[in-house]
Formats: sequence, C-alpha cells, structure tokens
Amino acid sequence: MEYEGNIYRPPSEAYSLIVQATIGCSNDTCTFCSMYKDKQFRVRPVDDVLSDLREAKAICRRVERLFLADGDALVLGTDKLLLILEEARRLFPECKRINVYGTPKDVLRKTPGDLISLRENGLEMVYIGAESGDDEILRIVKKGATADEIIAAIRRLEDAGIQASVTFISGLGGIGLSKQHAEGCARVITESCPSFAALLTLLLEPGAPMLADVKAGRFKFMTPEEVAEETLLLLDLARPEKECVFRSNHASNYVPLKGNLPADNDRLIQTLQTALDKGAFKADYFRLL
Repeated sequence: MEYEGNIYRPPSEAYSLIVQATIGCSNDTCTFCSMYKDKQFRVRPVDDVLSDLREAKAICRRVERLFLADGDALVLGTDKLLLILEEARRLFPECKRINVYGTPKDVLRKTPGDLISLRENGLEMVYIGAESGDDEILRIVKKGATADEIIAAIRRLEDAGIQASVTFISGLGGIGLSKQHAEGCARVITESCPSFAALLTLLLEPGAPMLADVKAGRFKFMTPEEVAEETLLLLDLARPEKECVFRSNHASNYVPLKGNLPADNDRLIQTLQTALDKGAFKADYFRLL
C-alpha cells in the first residue's frame, strides 16, 4: 500500500483501514490548519486506490471500518467513488462502515440521487469541518463556505441517509467575535440537525498561517474562562429538532463534555458552569495534540 505525507483521520477512525483517495485537501486555504501544507492537492487514479484495497485484503484478516483519506475524498466524482465503494464491499463484506472527509461544497456538488447511491453502496458518514457558523469568521479564516452552505450541505447528507459529523472550533474568532461565533455555531446545529456535532478548542500547530497573526499581536487566544463562556452560550442556543450526539472531549478541550442535544443541554451547561465556578480546567500541557 502507498501513503504520501502525513496521514490524518478523525479520532473515531482510530481502528479503521485508511486508504488515500486524494492527496492533500482541495481547499487548503484555512488559516488555522497546517495538516496538508506539505502536499500539492491531487486526486489519485482510481486504479491506484483499488490496488491499495486489494493489497490490504492480502494483509488484513478483517476490515470492519474503512476511512478514505485525505482531506476531502468526497471531492471525487460520484462514478469514481462508487467504483471504490463497490470494490471495498466486494473485498470486505464484513465492513460495517465507510467514511470520508468532505467540504460543504463537495456535498453540494452532489445531487440528492448521487448521495443516495453512495449511501446504498456503503458510505455511512461524512465528516465536515464547519469550524464556525458565522460568515465573518468563516471569511477571515478562509474556510471557503458560508454558514448557509454548511447548513444546506448537512441537510442534504442527512436527507440522503448519510450521517453528518460536524466539527466546530471554540475560540476561533477570538474574544471580539466570540458572541457571534457561539450564536452562529448554535444556528448551524439547530437548523441542520446533524447526527453528530463536535467542539474542539483552537490550537495552532507549526505551519498554520494564523500563527503570523498571533505573533504580530493581531490575534490573541481566548482564556479557558472565555472559552467556557462562549460554549455556555452555544449550548444554551443549540436546540436541534432531532437528537444530535454532542462531544467536546478532544485533547484540545479545557473541559470534557458529552451528551445528546437537546436532551442533555441543561446537564452539559451545569457541568461546564461548575467547572467555570471552580476554575477546573485542563492545564495547557495536557492539551498537546
């Protein structure tokens, strides 16, 4: 099997077979991200992806989970994705889930029929990095999508029976844009009703363009207390009509939280408020990725 560069995957794909369908990310402009700066984006030839799957079959006894990397495998044309999914299901009939990263615009380029075909052929979940639900912040960090596009993409996935797992980043707008960041994230969750919503806290790795703003004093990280206040507002406002699994227990988070929205909003708010009152936050040296 061939891998190029550093390989990234969501935490929930820790036990998945990872096969690169693309190299890098087609929207490698996000200022907070350094993940794919060492790669020039390109789509791998489908035959190379199929070859990797066949080689994995010769090596692995069982593959119950498959993750198609890199940054947004959903950018592939539907016909190419279907070839990959069909071969994966043929080789690994025991495979229970096939998941990918996807950008909102990747999703919106697919018709509802395309997405239904992908789901019928094994695609279970698309991970979407929304990061914020506020258009000003999305523009500043060069996300390449608006809040309305993010909402529309999540709805299109969910309507097709594909689970959307959506990630937001606490502190992304700094203290000056904190309120509108919380309100925007809550709006996305409430109006799109994703199956999963995850909340990380801003950390910048070497190579992230946003570090230049930090070093120049144009951007300051929010304190744990400010992040907690932002999250309290988000949780107060995020009230989806159907159950959304909520997680804020990533290594970057100051206070681990998990529950289901909207059923557990009040409990999550109380847990976070208690941590805020007691100053019970994870130390920065435990937040390393």
